[in-house]
Amino acid sequence: MPPLTPTGASNVSRTRRREHRASVVARYATAIAPLLALSLACGAASLRAQAAPTGSTSALTVSHTVDHSAYDALLHRFVVDGHVDYEGFGRDPSFAHYLASLDAVKPATLDDAERLAFWLNVYNAFTIQLIAQHGETQSIRNIEKTFGVLRLKGPWSTPIVRAAGQQLTLDDVEHHILRTEFSDPRIHFAMVYGAMGSPPLRSEAYRGVALDAQLQDQGRRFLRESPSQNRLEAMDRARILVLSPVFTYYRADFPATRAEFGKFLAQWFEPADRERLQRGAFMSTESSFDWTLNSQRKAVELAARLSPDTGAARKARARDQTVR
Repeated sequence: MPPLTPTGASNVSRTRRREHRASVVARYATAIAPLLALSLACGAASLRAQAAPTGSTSALTVSHTVDHSAYDALLHRFVVDGHVDYEGFGRDPSFAHYLASLDAVKPATLDDAERLAFWLNVYNAFTIQLIAQHGETQSIRNIEKTFGVLRLKGPWSTPIVRAAGQQLTLDDVEHHILRTEFSDPRIHFAMVYGAMGSPPLRSEAYRGVALDAQLQDQGRRFLRESPSQNRLEAMDRARILVLSPVFTYYRADFPATRAEFGKFLAQWFEPADRERLQRGAFMSTESSFDWTLNSQRKAVELAARLSPDTGAARKARARDQTVR
């Protein structure tokens, strides 16, 4: 090997510096590679989230809840055994505030249970508002009458609902949202038409997290605790199922065949009757729908008529005779 000259030593030095820099760069690249990959993944996720349409069902969509606490408190205060103090709702400013809050709700951000709970509360709350606003004390069908005749579809076709940024009628909420967007026939145990023949109004708001249990309980109350509308009668060895016109009018929303319909209803009955219903071994007939207002005042009058020895009953009978 020839002796190193000063020029050769300089070349060696530069070569070693380049090799050192390359080594440092390689180590740095190895160290930041995972961080760079994570950053790129987060950026892509952000772009997908921005590009996702409103109401997207992607894993990035966050489901929200609606605050029904004010309405819940009002129901606890003004509803007893399904009977409503409409005057109390009308006087309480928090009811108007709750109704106004419903307009800002975005249903697309809600999961199915929360969305169904929202629209059930909308329907029932604006029905209460309708009755309270008109000061009706006898029947919801008296509202929107012209010369004593129910106009068109009456109050259900009037655009009184303001919810989710839309102006709607009660019929819109019922037929175009609740019955169209949801396939649960139990909604008919939860919508309350302001009448004694309706399912009872709950003393609490519907909530997505508790909705299934609430609807099951509504089925029990309507089918088992509303004998004027629904009951199972024994006739010799046969069973006659007396059902509310709700089941007739909305028959398309319930299971199609007699056997499937019987199985659906059976879950709310005792084991002996449940077995008959599941087999379809029953006859059915329709009760009469009672359009009397489901108010606490009307409930007291009805109780008085059923208890003939009370002073209230005597007053109620005297009032009836005067009307006749």
